[in-house]
Amino acid sequence: MLIVMAAGGSLALMLGAFGFQYIGGLPPCAMCIWQRYPHVAAIAIGLIALRFGTPLLAWLGAGAAFATAAIGGYHTGVERGWWEGPSTCTSGSISGLSTDELFDQIMNAPLVRCDEVPWEMFGLSMASWNMVISLILMGLWIAAARRPA
Repeated sequence: MLIVMAAGGSLALMLGAFGFQYIGGLPPCAMCIWQRYPHVAAIAIGLIALRFGTPLLAWLGAGAAFATAAIGGYHTGVERGWWEGPSTCTSGSISGLSTDELFDQIMNAPLVRCDEVPWEMFGLSMASWNMVISLILMGLWIAAARRPA
């Protein structure tokens, strides 16, 4: 049951992300996409674990949940300006750039930047919510892994 809840939580987060993207019109940035991969892995691990049910699979699910939480935490820091994100999806510093270099940076900038918060609820961005919920899911995976067979 814990594995179903943990993998189901990842599925719910993926459905929510697709809802924001395709229904809400909020395209994801590169880091948002990165956060999706561990959720897909957690869903797959959950399906396999339902068949084979080994504690190792639950630990792998916990690792996937931790991975997406870590990416979400990093993304939150980029959004809040606590640190710079990858140059491929943030604006970065423009000090010391020539006009031509600035123009090139603008022209090569991604359409959706990772350092902007497109939506938030209760002061938390989607990346922050992913981090919080994924840590809870990690707890479910760990509880499943530690549960006696």
